[in-house]
Amino acid sequence: MVEKKLCFIGAGNMTRSMISGLVKSGYTPSFIHATNPSIEKLDALKHDLNIRVSQDNLTAAKDADVIILSVKPHFMQAVCEQLSVLDLTHKLIITIAAGITAKRYSDYFDQKVKLIRAMPNTPTQIGVGMTGLFADENVSQEEKKTAEQLMLSGGEVLWVNTEDELNQVIALAGSSPAYFFLFMEAMLGAAKNSGIDEFKARQLVQQAALGAAQMVIQNPELSVSQLRENVTSKGGTTAQAISALESGDIRGLVKQAMNDCVMRAQDMAKQY
Repeated sequence: MVEKKLCFIGAGNMTRSMISGLVKSGYTPSFIHATNPSIEKLDALKHDLNIRVSQDNLTAAKDADVIILSVKPHFMQAVCEQLSVLDLTHKLIITIAAGITAKRYSDYFDQKVKLIRAMPNTPTQIGVGMTGLFADENVSQEEKKTAEQLMLSGGEVLWVNTEDELNQVIALAGSSPAYFFLFMEAMLGAAKNSGIDEFKARQLVQQAALGAAQMVIQNPELSVSQLRENVTSKGGTTAQAISALESGDIRGLVKQAMNDCVMRAQDMAKQY
């Protein structure tokens, strides 16, 4: 991969996750520049990852081949309008903000831009992330390849054909690590109430979660429901636990959570 000069506008958790994945995969830190109003966040990135940092969006973006927009949606218009004084013709812009459509970015920049919307998740930080990608019509195949290679440094990628599909990616991958963390949190809370040592409980839960994910990955010929059934002996302890979850309508709750996630992304598209 030919390394490009990267500019991250914004230095929050997802920026850290993406830059960590890049650096751990061998990307040259001096080719990465992050900007943010917070000196503390910039100092932490510089200390931990040895990248370039500043509070000057314009200078950093002007020098970059690829601009990654990583700010909250309510700040996005102001940031884009600030960058619009630059000639963005030959720069690839990647945005990781949920909800804001490609059309809106054209309005914000008030010029034709080459834009890719990306939906990564935080496991990108350790190389096992999942990123959904959508490219507008102005993006070339070479530029799509550049974006894909950047995101592959943090895990797997999946291209989608529409922005509606990208909203589904948010629900299925972008937000979903939090679902699993919540489930693990609930298990640890139950363990604590039953008197199990917190350290031992976490060791058991995290390894079980890792093992379950690996079982799905390494057995593609088996459905997830079949893998679940293989663990669930009739009349046994697992069957009793599954029965309790089903009686609490766990499937209905998950469906509602994912639908609400997509609806929020759609609402944000109208809002911004």
